[in-house]
Amino acid sequence: MTHGKARFLDNIADIDAAAWNSLAGTAQPFLRHEFLLALEQSGCAVPRTGWSARHLIIEDAFGRPAAAMPLYLKGHSRGEFVFDFSWANAYAEHGLRYYPKLVTAVPFTPVRGSRLLVRPDIDAPSMSGLLIKTAMGYAQSEQLSSWHVLFPADEVVQELQSAGLILRSDCQFHWFNHDYDSFDAFLATFTAEKRKKAKRERRRVAEAGIEFDTLHGGDMNDALWHTVYGFYADTFYRHGHDPYLNLDFFKRLAGSMPDRIMLKVARIGSQPIAAAIFFVSDDALFGRYWGAGGNYHSLHFETCYYQGIEYCIEHGLRRFEPGTQGEHKVPRGFVPTMMNSAHFIVDPRFAAAIGDFARREARGVANYAAAVNEHVPYHRAPDEELQL
Repeated sequence: MTHGKARFLDNIADIDAAAWNSLAGTAQPFLRHEFLLALEQSGCAVPRTGWSARHLIIEDAFGRPAAAMPLYLKGHSRGEFVFDFSWANAYAEHGLRYYPKLVTAVPFTPVRGSRLLVRPDIDAPSMSGLLIKTAMGYAQSEQLSSWHVLFPADEVVQELQSAGLILRSDCQFHWFNHDYDSFDAFLATFTAEKRKKAKRERRRVAEAGIEFDTLHGGDMNDALWHTVYGFYADTFYRHGHDPYLNLDFFKRLAGSMPDRIMLKVARIGSQPIAAAIFFVSDDALFGRYWGAGGNYHSLHFETCYYQGIEYCIEHGLRRFEPGTQGEHKVPRGFVPTMMNSAHFIVDPRFAAAIGDFARREARGVANYAAAVNEHVPYHRAPDEELQL
């Protein structure tokens, strides 16, 4: 099938959840209908906050969804984690409008994943090509500046580049499970100095009388959600920002995807003092949010990193993605991992300039990743140490 009827949805609720999930799959939580629906129905990713849904659906001859992509008109660049503010400034300096722009992404979620969703029984390359062509055509017909595909899975990056999109590189820090049978077995791969430091950090937390509860969505009650959300929101307020997500979003997910949301709640006695919120896929853990009600030595490292690594080892998860940025993750066992985004710039003059910028930036990012890789804590480099 190389043809189909395209339509754009102003709400993810306008497509049946089972139909969307048959395209998105269920291996990763972020592209599921339940996740996108919670973002919209909670008011987190809606026109008022600068996210206007234009989800693209392509239907077959029988009116059944054959392919899709999450798609938004964006009135700003916040909540994306691929920074193009300088591009917007360049447009403004030339008296041109950069916003609104078209974005294929999961709001507030810098996690690599499928972006071209195709039904398993359909020829994927031709249908992916149709999705790309339709999105590019929409950007042009609506006189938008650009279309951006954020954190696409590796298998579609080449398709996007072949269609003329500009690739951009970035570096995150991920942990990989080399079949460790315990946390001590993981630490045994460290140099003596780094292993001693990690053990000291963990010991400081334990000596402070801090213990951890591992909870999933179905284990949470309203009172605990209010406490945990207060920790999360305070992290944003202390950095001068309002939280992207509200309490209603988390409670909706806990109800609709209880096994896919996991929390590590730190407490002294029965009193919660900190929490980290994670999401779980079939093979990976994703650290997303954290907050604390006080300043405790090494508690951030323990709650957000060591507890997550232990969870991965206990549950046989292959990798742990703790979020963007943060060289402080490297001494705790996380390694540089290359990521991509893809960008269709409608104006050919800006496309040429941005393409040149992206090529120079990519060389810098690769050099940075290689330099950081020299400081990983391991005796000898694991096979997946630098994911280039």
